[in-house]
Amino acid sequence: MPRLLSIFIAVLSVLAGACSPDRELAGLDARIAGEPAIFDDGASVKDGYPVPVMAASAESVVWGTPAVYERVADGAEGPYLLDTGDRLRIFVYGQPNLSRLYIVNQEGKISVPLIGNVTARGKTTNELQNIIRSRLGTEYVKDPQVTVDIQQNRPFFILGEVKNAGQYPYVSGMSVETAVAIAGGYTERASERSFRVKRRLNGFVQDLEVPADFPLKPSDTVYVFERFF
Repeated sequence: MPRLLSIFIAVLSVLAGACSPDRELAGLDARIAGEPAIFDDGASVKDGYPVPVMAASAESVVWGTPAVYERVADGAEGPYLLDTGDRLRIFVYGQPNLSRLYIVNQEGKISVPLIGNVTARGKTTNELQNIIRSRLGTEYVKDPQVTVDIQQNRPFFILGEVKNAGQYPYVSGMSVETAVAIAGGYTERASERSFRVKRRLNGFVQDLEVPADFPLKPSDTVYVFERFF
């Protein structure tokens, strides 16, 4: 009986040490500092969790980084950048042969009389305007007055459970919900909870699961799911 009592007291001492406030604080400090907390008995705590002394040779568990989708504030995405499919109306004062409608081709360029191909991809209308003015003024037209306007944005695409799937001209500031409205609204089988958007960005394709108020960009492809009940 005395032997059992001694064992019981020893176990209580160990448990009291493991759950002591000092260990809790040490574990918290370790989580903040990102370093193991070492105790007098050789045990340690890393990231707030106990590390067995006997497993010193074991590799640490590496957790994957969770995907975080940050909502961009309205107007924070920057100006509209030109790309393939944009229809541009370019006017050069006093030069009717140069003033016409231009379409940005697959290479992201437009072909302007006298100066040839001009890269429009990735440019704003003001930047393209300045490039054309500079190239015309170098050789062909004295002090040219050039304006560049977008007659029609390049299209977006919408597929799935909408009444009129297809491609439509992009509308500045539009959302997924706007795209659905442009495509005639939902079908009777459509899910209105979540949507998939395929987006090309710097040569890569992103597949995004998004809500109805998600802001779209030109060339996005929206897919409306079918509901399951």
